[in-house]
Amino acid sequence: MKLGVANGGIVTGRRVLDAATITVADGRISAIDPAIDGNPDIDLEGGWLLPGFIDTQVNGGGGVLFNDDISVAGIAAIGGAHARFGTTAFLPTLISDSPDRIEAALNAVDDAIAAGVPGVVGVHIEGPFINPAKRGIHEEDRIRALEPALAGLLSRPRRGRVVLTLAPEQVRPEHIAALVAQGVIVCAGHTNAGYDDVKAAIDAGLSGFTHLFNAMSPLTHRAPGVVGAALDAPDCWCGLIVDNAHLHPATVRIAIRAKGADRIMLVTDAMPSVGTDARSFILQGKRIEVHDGICTYEDGTLAGSDLDMATAFRNTAQITGLAPPEVARMASEAPAAFLGLSASHGSLAAGKRADWVVLDRSLRLRQTWIGGERLAGTADNLALSGA
Repeated sequence: MKLGVANGGIVTGRRVLDAATITVADGRISAIDPAIDGNPDIDLEGGWLLPGFIDTQVNGGGGVLFNDDISVAGIAAIGGAHARFGTTAFLPTLISDSPDRIEAALNAVDDAIAAGVPGVVGVHIEGPFINPAKRGIHEEDRIRALEPALAGLLSRPRRGRVVLTLAPEQVRPEHIAALVAQGVIVCAGHTNAGYDDVKAAIDAGLSGFTHLFNAMSPLTHRAPGVVGAALDAPDCWCGLIVDNAHLHPATVRIAIRAKGADRIMLVTDAMPSVGTDARSFILQGKRIEVHDGICTYEDGTLAGSDLDMATAFRNTAQITGLAPPEVARMASEAPAAFLGLSASHGSLAAGKRADWVVLDRSLRLRQTWIGGERLAGTADNLALSGA
């Protein structure tokens, strides 16, 4: 299949083309030629064709919470909801839960990948090895120590990537090193650690920070904390929830300037309300209200987000003034690198998956393509999240 694209910006790595013919075979790009014959199949009308978005933190969507529906069908429903907003690869994310539920989540994602569920590339286990003082909406009675049996469970070979969020002060560096040696991608989050604790974890192989600034010790002038350690670690990636609630716009700009677009990942931390018109949902027995795109418990605690990646992309562009190719690095290229998937995901090039999105000139999503196939009805569903 050959598709001619013209009349806008086509982001291919560090190049921006104004026209291209994209050849697709077996769900992958076999060639990109910087010209077209005849009228375009995709007329960008001044908009953009960008790599598909990659979201490493997706708690739910389409009315489904992963913790409540740990199944292939549940994962497919979540992925389908987010694909309508440009997410072409994602990690279903399990909030702190019991060992049995963690095992079920790991197995369900393996089964989803084996079944060919579009977009699922691994699983994110967020907790339960976190600090109760920074637990946020996580249930305190589900927080536990990392025991050998659980470490072994997390370290088993899997079909996709396994990301684990933990508090470095709760897990010894040698145990982090053992997890990393078995292929687990370890992140710091829900942590009150000091700078030295985080530095030791980074030396042991920790490579990411979950929703930077939120639920972690802050940067101060004499105690850099987790935030300071994250900004000071050139080889680590940091997730940002750019929903205008979790972070002040200035904080977003500061983080991006400090880390660079190659080490910042846009994430949604999305809850089941994404892709629906639901204004509330139940999270581990708590009623969560959704108002103006913000999810909160009755005491005001933030409970994930009602954010989708198309909106996160547009918010970031508006807040920072960065051009779409730069924002695309944070929405696609950086998370692919973090996951070790750069050979197949994150940019448009020969040999990589034919996953891309089409945005109009106002950066509103118009099309999602996964494996060279256009998702039907993408634009028709935009009103559900304002994308």
